[in-house]
Amino acid sequence: MKSISKIWIAFTLLFSLLIYAQSQNIKTETVKIYGNCDICKANIEKAGNLRKIATVSWNKDTKMATLTYDPQKTNQDEILKRIALAGYDSEKFLAPDNAYAALPECCHYKRDLKPASQNKAMDMNMKTDHMNHDQKKTEENNMIATQNTSQLKAVFDNYFSLKNALVKTDADNASTKASELSKAIKAVEMNQLSNEEHMVWMKVMKDLTLNAEKISSAKDVAKQREIFAVLSKNMYDLAKVSKQGNPIYYQHCPMYNNGKGADWLSLENEIKNPYFGSQMMTCGSTVETLK
Repeated sequence: MKSISKIWIAFTLLFSLLIYAQSQNIKTETVKIYGNCDICKANIEKAGNLRKIATVSWNKDTKMATLTYDPQKTNQDEILKRIALAGYDSEKFLAPDNAYAALPECCHYKRDLKPASQNKAMDMNMKTDHMNHDQKKTEENNMIATQNTSQLKAVFDNYFSLKNALVKTDADNASTKASELSKAIKAVEMNQLSNEEHMVWMKVMKDLTLNAEKISSAKDVAKQREIFAVLSKNMYDLAKVSKQGNPIYYQHCPMYNNGKGADWLSLENEIKNPYFGSQMMTCGSTVETLK
């Protein structure tokens, strides 16, 4: 009997330890998410939930959501990004304007977190109902297109300046341009991007920022070029969904990295290799033109 008792105690202890270990993988946080009604609740929870990874419970009265998730598989930002894409603002991520506009009328909560300057067009529309609807729609579309272009234009401009510094094998200038690129990335307001841009931006933003900062802090041009190859992959993904008003050439150097090759973006079809500079200035070719 004593032997059975000892075995039972050992089993109970082991089971308790396993339950405790599993509980350490679960994280619970609360965050404010804006919405109005039961439809909002269903939308928010559906967007945030991931089977066996994350669950979201939202209270329509307090606007507070409880996020419960496995931090080894996801994080708060990823959950809130999915909810933002569904049309709901949180204190960390704002919904794209078109996602918010697509919500049912009862779900159009007051967007307190949007800067006043971004609400200006909405306010003007409410005060000028006598304006022709088609004319208003055209003006709004033009404004959105301008905002989208300007939001990412600084990112691309600084990327191309960084590329040019590497073409000249100028490590100091590359460091400066990478620092400016990092600032441009952090200045982007996601809620002004189109849905397509928004989705890609959320995937690449973290890596773009990290790699721009790494290039900025690197003193050796060889190291800068190594990181630039990784950064260029994310910039290509962004260029595929972002119209910048001029052709962008996606170019490939087959010789870099011991013959493994590397890619970059350029405003010129003429090859000016950022990985070898004057050593092999024209090594490479244009593999795709993005318009």
